[in-house]
Amino acid sequence: MERSDSSKGLAYLATAALLWSSSGIFIKVLTLSAFHIACYRSLVSALAIMAIQTLRGRPWRLPRDPAGLLGSLVYSLVLVLFVVATKLTTAANAIFLQYAAPIYLLFLEPWLFKRRFAQRDLGAVAACVAGMGLFFAGHLAKGGLAGNLLALVSGFLLAVFSLILKWKRVHEPDYEPIGMVVLGNLLVGVLCLPWVLPHPAANPGQILVLLYLGIFQLGIAYMLFTVGLRYLSATAALITCMLEAVFNPVWVFLGMGEKPSPYALLGGAVILSVILWYNLRKAPVPEPVD
Repeated sequence: MERSDSSKGLAYLATAALLWSSSGIFIKVLTLSAFHIACYRSLVSALAIMAIQTLRGRPWRLPRDPAGLLGSLVYSLVLVLFVVATKLTTAANAIFLQYAAPIYLLFLEPWLFKRRFAQRDLGAVAACVAGMGLFFAGHLAKGGLAGNLLALVSGFLLAVFSLILKWKRVHEPDYEPIGMVVLGNLLVGVLCLPWVLPHPAANPGQILVLLYLGIFQLGIAYMLFTVGLRYLSATAALITCMLEAVFNPVWVFLGMGEKPSPYALLGGAVILSVILWYNLRKAPVPEPVD
């Protein structure tokens, strides 16, 4: 894989992480429950992705194959479990534990694609986890056991979803994964519906925020994520997406004036440095083509 392809993948994934990171500040201003946010955001996201693909003239369809259906289910569970985990434990715990995903990929990706274990991946993941630890220093807590476990499961499923997307890309280069994301978002709406129906709908101000979250923060972000996986390994993709933790306090500072702690600044610098080193120092290992 050429360096230009690696840089292209880095740009797509960094933009996705930037959009994902904006959820914190916008969700803070919403008085809706987590299930309301998850349901409305995902339904808007599904509609937005379908509209964008239609306007672009790009063909797509809902998955019918076992791998595509499994990917949609896994994606929906990632979103729902993270919301529930955030309700049951601290937000810092939920984010920190979900981003254990690259640790799982360290072992799952070489096994699935029959590649050698990369020492470079191990070093990058270890350094990023250390940076995340600094980033959330003073905010991590024991939290609720159920919430922490659900956050871990959410991180594992995020790794599995990334592997499914990559597997489809490797074995079916012309496969369009957008249908998988659309179906996953529709499933989130169905899963959250029992908690949404008994309560009143959102007001106009909340609807505007939910439109942003659905169209940009979730819909376009995951479209960019699926494209970025064309150019990088699943492990490299999720290492890069740790930029979400770096961008998140920037949004909070700009929107609410909350200054990050010195530890957070140091942790963010560590994560950013590792990601730049990992993606720009040398070209990644070529993907296998069976």
